Amino acid sequence: MSSGKTIVWFRRDLRIEDNPALAAAARDGSVFPVYIWCPEEEGQFYPGRVSRWWLKQSLAHLEQSLKSLGAELVMIKTQSTLSALLDCIKATEVTRVVVNRLYDPVSLVRDHSIKEKLAEVGISVQSYNGDLLYEPWEIYDEEGSAFSTFDAYWDKCFNMQMEPVSFLPLWRLVPAAVTGTVERCTIEGLGLENELEKSSNALLGRGCSPGWSNADRALTEFVEQNLFDYSKRRFKVGASSTSLLSPYLHFGEISVRKVFRCVRMKQILWRREWKSQGEESVTLFLKAIGLREYSRYLCFNYLFTHERSILSNMKYFPWNADANHFKVWRQGRTGYPLVDAGMRELWATGWIHNRIRVIVSSFAVKFLLLPWKWGMKYFWDTLLDADLECDILGWQYISRSLPDGQELEQLDCPQIQGSKFDPEGEYVRQWLPELARMPIEWIHHPWDAPLTVLKAAGVELGLNYPKPIIDIDTARENLREAIFKMWEMEAAAKSATSDQMNEDVFDNSDSIKTSAILKVIPKEKSSCLTYSSNDQRVPSFQNFNNGLLPRKRPLPVDEEKLHMDKPNKQNKEAGTSGREDLCSTAESLASKRQKSTISTSTGIISFTVPQYCSSSNGRPFQDHESSSLNLTWHEKIDLEQTSNKNALQEY
Repeated sequence: MSSGKTIVWFRRDLRIEDNPALAAAARDGSVFPVYIWCPEEEGQFYPGRVSRWWLKQSLAHLEQSLKSLGAELVMIKTQSTLSALLDCIKATEVTRVVVNRLYDPVSLVRDHSIKEKLAEVGISVQSYNGDLLYEPWEIYDEEGSAFSTFDAYWDKCFNMQMEPVSFLPLWRLVPAAVTGTVERCTIEGLGLENELEKSSNALLGRGCSPGWSNADRALTEFVEQNLFDYSKRRFKVGASSTSLLSPYLHFGEISVRKVFRCVRMKQILWRREWKSQGEESVTLFLKAIGLREYSRYLCFNYLFTHERSILSNMKYFPWNADANHFKVWRQGRTGYPLVDAGMRELWATGWIHNRIRVIVSSFAVKFLLLPWKWGMKYFWDTLLDADLECDILGWQYISRSLPDGQELEQLDCPQIQGSKFDPEGEYVRQWLPELARMPIEWIHHPWDAPLTVLKAAGVELGLNYPKPIIDIDTARENLREAIFKMWEMEAAAKSATSDQMNEDVFDNSDSIKTSAILKVIPKEKSSCLTYSSNDQRVPSFQNFNNGLLPRKRPLPVDEEKLHMDKPNKQNKEAGTSGREDLCSTAESLASKRQKSTISTSTGIISFTVPQYCSSSNGRPFQDHESSSLNLTWHEKIDLEQTSNKNALQEY
């Protein structure tokens, strides 16, 4: 062991085992573990009540684990993460910070800025992969372009060799000597839970056990008891039919590598024993893991996904920004029992089965034509396992904002969905007590029940249970008209462009008030900034000639120097490609109306994360769509329908 001192910056990697950053620090000398809570930097993605409750319990668990190994977790509440890190560096006199990577758009910008600022004062920042099976910059097609469909991405992943990664168990940590002072606080001092929230949160502890050691037990229980029947039971919305691992994965209490290894070992065993059901269950579960990987992949390669659809035509969709409809949907008063039961369970527990997530989100987007970003933000505010990247993937899928998303015109009837996924009506009765006495044949469509049946069940439509907010035929017609208007507006925009007219066609969400854009302005790279396999890659930009940007894989910044003198061949090809002209990271950021700048070897480029929407705390929701970005398609193609439509399972 060397005598170096290292700061271990914990974020969403709250575990001891299989933690690459912690293992690297422990191997090289003494460690200074720190968790920094900066509410101001969370901005529009400030975690919701139940998510903060889980974070608080997980931190307490990690604190005890580190203490048993000989090190103390230093917790800091601050208004600037960079300032807090600099204070820790000054107090410990370290020259290195290690961290496990994050891939959401906000973290990418923040981490890149912090790394450059620390490099300016001679501090090395080394990052590790503690969250994924494959890094986003490792998976590209044969032409070096980012995948835009899940099946193609996951097939490529399975055909790649996974390098074995293992870390020796940590038996002891050497705490770094502290010569200065650090303004630390207790877990209570972080302010993750206020007094008004504690009574509601007390109920969460009955069914949830945060913490990395509890995550291991949850994995073992699922693999040994529920994995074999996963293929048959995964759609049972009223039962514990999924792994319930998603909050553990979000907070990094268990590594996805460990989950993958355990499940694959079972698959190999069942294959040898000719147990086809077990094999099928593993395949479906691994596909759910793959969707989590894909969510990070999309956010890295298409940085705008938290605010704008990947498919450019969706910017013309006439969303209905009706605050009253949004409120009715949130409160579970739509008049459709399965939808209402799901929304009430979400509010009460912070959790709903993934099939219910698909049903309620589809209702919001296709029945009520509510902006998908409103639903995405509400899920972020209320889910126990709220995960920005997965949230983005799910809502973009439902709104047909992805090339392989659910067909926009596909309108799933909640009545039929109820008969399929809650055939006995047990789930509806559990969360809608006013319908508890409704017979099975009417439980999912009480508006069709005879008056005698309603009277016997004690149901008065419009009084103790609402009438449907919109009938199915009207919803289908409204959706059809909206789709037609979208194509009509896109055609008009294309015509205006081809006629060289200065006509702007705006997304209707521009009429919704938007908040300021978070600007990040890192300086020139310092000479202290080096790049290795332990560096976080960031999307980089090159070849701006003629306003076109390639959809090729983003080069790490150190590679840009090798390519800056190459001819602009890719841009010319991009303009004539017959494939869909999806907007990648570089394209989206270069076209922002409000921009921040980064100076690189190739010149001044754009790198920004816009803010939009507020939460359910009483402030109005805000919607941000970049309407000035003209994303023309060179030809229409039939987007393939992939088999992952029904694969958005809970993992």
